[in-house]
Amino acid sequence: MAVFIIGGEQPAHWDWQLTEPLDLTVRVSLLITDMDAVTPEQIAQLQSRDTQPVCYISVGTREDYRDDAADFPAHVVGKPLGDWPDEVYVDIRSPEVTTIMKARIDRCAAMGFVGVEPDNIDLFENENGFGITKADSLAYTSALADYAHSKGLTIAQKNAPELIPDLVDKMDFLLLEQCFEYDFCEETQPYLDAGKDVLVVEYTEAGLDWDATCTQAKDFGFHLLMKDRDISAGGKACAD
Repeated sequence: MAVFIIGGEQPAHWDWQLTEPLDLTVRVSLLITDMDAVTPEQIAQLQSRDTQPVCYISVGTREDYRDDAADFPAHVVGKPLGDWPDEVYVDIRSPEVTTIMKARIDRCAAMGFVGVEPDNIDLFENENGFGITKADSLAYTSALADYAHSKGLTIAQKNAPELIPDLVDKMDFLLLEQCFEYDFCEETQPYLDAGKDVLVVEYTEAGLDWDATCTQAKDFGFHLLMKDRDISAGGKACAD
């Protein structure tokens, strides 16, 4: 099975790097990274090499280390996010939260990113502290998608497979974590039927049979990566 190392000579369809140090020399068509880890000059360099830069933002949490952390009023701050003690869920029904997230999207656009990866749209599945429902998440994510499109940006659906039937016509591509590990890859079919890219990440810690998983990914039509849980530079890609 054709496999190669991200950052090697053979180009991959995409890469995802959220933990520094980044490797911005990778030969990929699409690179998702954190806007706080790069400069507009680096984004311009990526575009000059025909690499589409996509901007990671968490739209369902407040991260203590962000410059806008103090902008979240106390009444929108909820429960901690699992294993990430420096993140807490936020009340996505609040207009203040929407305003903050639109400002983040504005910054992505101003820096030269061409797309947005909005994380934590699935907070309705977790103990968020507000009783947020699937319908709440759908309305909020749809509004952010409309706003991203108004800024000329593409936008991904990140996880939340329950929302796929409702979001497939609204979002531009799909990014899923661990669908092979937890056996829900079939739920991506609406995106595949719509001719939209499905990006899938599995983690090295899961111990999956890489050759078998790569074969399955190619049968589905996925663009598959194997990454460490820190989502750092490097990893494996399943050759397209």
